[in-house]
Amino acid sequence: MASGLVDVRLTPRNHGPDPVDDATVRLRWSAALGDAQVLPVGCARSGERVVVCRTGALPADGPGEEIQMTVRLREVASEVTVGLDTVWGGGSVDRNHANDRQQVLVLDTGDAYAF
Repeated sequence: MASGLVDVRLTPRNHGPDPVDDATVRLRWSAALGDAQVLPVGCARSGERVVVCRTGALPADGPGEEIQMTVRLREVASEVTVGLDTVWGGGSVDRNHANDRQQVLVLDTGDAYAF
């Protein structure tokens, strides 16, 4: 994050045991997003602080295609949190919901880091 712009790279992963035809992830920000956003195909705003994205097919016990976007916050902040969670799993049965949610603290340092 730098000057109110947040670069996001998200690689969804299916921990199996079966492949998933498609799923949806939600990114929830602690700060409001700017009105105008350019989001990748398969992603859409669903609220003042929320973006949802289709993952596409996820192989059994493997990663999906990376989702990349840059969002603009409504106001420049020194830090925000973003919560990432699975909101639809393509009808698959998920026996481990512990890995369905992540929360990341994002600092306005301009540095790249990964979780």
